[in-house]
Amino acid sequence: MADLTVELCGLRLKNPVIAASGTFGFGREFDELYDIGLLGGVSTKGLTLEARLGNPVPRIAEARGVILNAVGLQNPGVEHFIKYDLDWLKGKGTAVIANVAGRTKEEYADICARLDGLADMIELNISCPNVKCGGMAFGIRPESVEEVTRSAKSALKKTPLMVKLSPNVESIAANACAAERGGADALSLVNTFTGMAIDIERRKPIIANNTGGVSGAGIRPIAVRMVFEAANAVNIPVVGMGGITCAEDAVEFLMAGAVAIQVGTANFTDPLACPKIIEGLGCWCDAHGVKKVSELTGALRLNG
Repeated sequence: MADLTVELCGLRLKNPVIAASGTFGFGREFDELYDIGLLGGVSTKGLTLEARLGNPVPRIAEARGVILNAVGLQNPGVEHFIKYDLDWLKGKGTAVIANVAGRTKEEYADICARLDGLADMIELNISCPNVKCGGMAFGIRPESVEEVTRSAKSALKKTPLMVKLSPNVESIAANACAAERGGADALSLVNTFTGMAIDIERRKPIIANNTGGVSGAGIRPIAVRMVFEAANAVNIPVVGMGGITCAEDAVEFLMAGAVAIQVGTANFTDPLACPKIIEGLGCWCDAHGVKKVSELTGALRLNG
């Protein structure tokens, strides 16, 4: 079979398939179905300084080809993760990517400092509202992207930093460059789009929070375009995600410029999605004479 190993910021991943944050918990439930050590990596549930209960229910809604969620970063807190989950997850033999979130840049720096040298990589969720700036998400404006990235990076001495970009922006390329200027070692994108689903009988939004993040197969073409734009704007590696459900979807993202991919919502519809995609990638490469999956990164040939 083809060589599926890839390198991401000095980390050697056994394959380019990473379980996306928010859809995989800390891996324990999925490990009951298959050995999650098969994965290239696991991006943890978003971690905050203190435990969070999340938003009121209902907080997930289905729509055609997508789901909406407004879970609200429910998690047990970073110290609980370090004490009860980190060693178990590291023992599985897959890269541990700690997804972190905060309400201020100081919180981001604090949580990064606590995880420095423990996780294999930090993934910065900058789609969170900045409480010091009226609630606008850190990831909206290039200036705030650069600022929060620099703050988080300053707290890290051993662990590489990957910044997860929001798609709800004017220019994904501009924000990608801002994260790079702030010291990001890698980028991941896209996070969810903002959307709404309405119960027309009740004349009310289905989700208690009114709006939620849209993910799933329906967003894939937009996500591929944004990954292409970001990858061509920066000199750091990009990890692509957004609607990946099969190996062929993963190949699209790799050709668009991603060095690895994350699988999120597909884990809900098929808990075995990740191992199926890994197997499918190997088969696709073999069928197309590709010796190393890394050869696909940026292999897109534009028309004209």
